[in-house]
Amino acid sequence: MPDESLLERVATLEERVSRLELGPNVPNNDVFWALEGLRRRLTGDGQVLFTGALDLPTGEHYEWQQDAAADELLEANWADHATPFAALGHPVRLTLLRAVLRGTRSATELQETAGLNTTGQLYHHLKQLTAAGWLQAEGRGHYQVPAGRVVPLLVLLSAVVPAPNSMTRSGS
Repeated sequence: MPDESLLERVATLEERVSRLELGPNVPNNDVFWALEGLRRRLTGDGQVLFTGALDLPTGEHYEWQQDAAADELLEANWADHATPFAALGHPVRLTLLRAVLRGTRSATELQETAGLNTTGQLYHHLKQLTAAGWLQAEGRGHYQVPAGRVVPLLVLLSAVVPAPNSMTRSGS
């Protein structure tokens, strides 16, 4: 049987390495600090929470929090919500959204950024994004991501971009 002090030392080292791998933005005392906060507020069989606070390169500041009961999400007809996902399913549209969040707002600049040959191509993609609620016109030929869509868009992106600070805990 291994020495108890050796087990304690190994456990301490594992915890320290884990904190180092997570980086400076995660509190050292609890890897799952957001999850633990949600757990203290849970009602029913479970909830999903996403939240964010950020400053865009344009200087705009956004804070967002949204939660939903897990059972309501599982019971919902997901097909009713396909349009917003479908609008994100094209590389040009993702390029346009990224450009808008980084400060490129005019149709002319967006056309150049996306490398589109005609305004017809551009407006086809802009129409898909505005119909799905990911973009809105803010004036003559200028677009913005609506405030209530900024953090959700980045949450969706973070779900598919490999993140070094993501942690998973599962159990039965």
